[in-house]
This record gives sequence, structure tokens and C-alpha cells, in this order.
Amino acid sequence: MEVTGLSAPTVTVFISSSLNSFRSEKRYSRSLTIAEFKCKLELVVGSPASCMELELYGADDKFYSKLDQEDALLGSYPVDDGCRIHVIDHSGARLGEYEDVSKVEKYKISQEAYDQRQDSVRSFLKRSKLGRYNEEERAQREAETTQRLTEEKAQADAISVGSRCEVQAPGQSPRRGTVMYVGLTDFKPGYWIGVRYDEPLGKNDGREPLWGPLTPAFPIMPCSVNGKRYFECQAKYGAFVKPSVVTVGDFPEEDYGLDEM
Repeated sequence: MEVTGLSAPTVTVFISSSLNSFRSEKRYSRSLTIAEFKCKLELVVGSPASCMELELYGADDKFYSKLDQEDALLGSYPVDDGCRIHVIDHSGARLGEYEDVSKVEKYKISQEAYDQRQDSVRSFLKRSKLGRYNEEERAQREAETTQRLTEEKAQADAISVGSRCEVQAPGQSPRRGTVMYVGLTDFKPGYWIGVRYDEPLGKNDGREPLWGPLTPAFPIMPCSVNGKRYFECQAKYGAFVKPSVVTVGDFPEEDYGLDEM
């Protein structure tokens, strides 16, 4: 086979190895010597450059030649886009040895030793008083949470089980129903009102909802099919809402004609 020089500055090839079951597509400069090329392949296949034997295959996987001249340029071999360069490892490593990360020894450090380091993220947060290490901010959040719970409790205390009510959530039409539960729950912090609607406009049947994102603009919990039961009602007639959107009073049940449907 005749070895010829090529003028294209780079070439895209596939790299395979006797140590790995996968191939990598890489682009290299043709001006690299084979010795330099092997050093770059160390990061790809994990073999030491001194233990590599390189074979060149065409795009059709036909063997071309060995790349065995350390001082020769990669471009001096008939390497073209789509060719494959196979690395044979002679270090004694086994196939798949570098793929099973469970066999790699992990670096471990105790919490005490980590606290002593000055170049860690934790140390930076402490010095900068950020996140949970910002005592002032944390105290403010705790105070806001306490204030919010106090306000919710006062609102909840004014609502009695069995009262007729109207729920007015932002972006929704008023919904009438009966208060079935008032108090704390296991599914979300704060005080909640369980309502049995007059219409099937609810999210559940009185059981603990599978909650999702909750915002001031949407103070109604999503529904679930399983969970702790807080009150009894038909499916789709129940909902858990925040006290701030509940008004109790003389709200007679309206006739929606559902029994005639």
C-alpha cells in the first residue's frame, strides 16, 4: 500500500478500542505525529500512549494499515473522513474495565474534614453569608412563615364545619358549597378548608390530594385518587382551598338541573 500525503487540515474519524465496547467520533489535525496522536487518544480510550497499537480501517471497515511510525504525520496515512482507528491496548487491562464505574474507588471525606476546608462551596457560602448561612435572611423567612400561619389560623378559626360558603379563587367563577373540614393537613403546611361543592367542580372526594405547585394565584390543591380521608363526598365534588378564598354566609344551594341530565 502506498502512503501518501493529504492536504486537508483536519479529519473526522471513529475511535474504537480493545478496552471499550463503544465508538467515539472525533476530529483531529492531520499535522499531528502518531506519537502526539496517541497522547490525545489517552483521554478517549483510557490506555497509556506507550501501550497503544493503532490500526486504520476504512469507512467500509476494511483494514488499511497499522499506524506504527511514531514520528510520521497522521496525514501521511490514507486517513479520510469516516475511517476508523482501532486502539489495541497492551497494558494488561481487560475489556470493559474502564466502563464499570462501580469499580472505581470513590474519594470520601467526613463532614468534619469538609467543614475545615477553606476552598469548598460550603466555606464560600459561610463567608459570604448566603443561603442557609444568612442568619438574617433565614430569621426573616421564619418570621414571615410564622406571620402567614398566624393569619391563616385567624381566618380558619372564623370558618366552621357545616357552614355554607362561597369559594372565589383568582381567575375562577364563584363556587358554592359546604365546609367539611377546617385545620392542618399532612399533605401541605398551613391551614386548609375542605369544601364539598354543590356542583362536580372539585378535584377529589375528600381524600388527601396529590399536591403540585401552589401559588397565591392558584390557592386550590390538585386532586388525587388515593390518600388520607378528611371528609366524605362524591368524586369531583371535593376540594381543599386556603382560608383566604373562602367566604361563609347565607349561600343557598342553587338548582343547576344536574339531576335532569
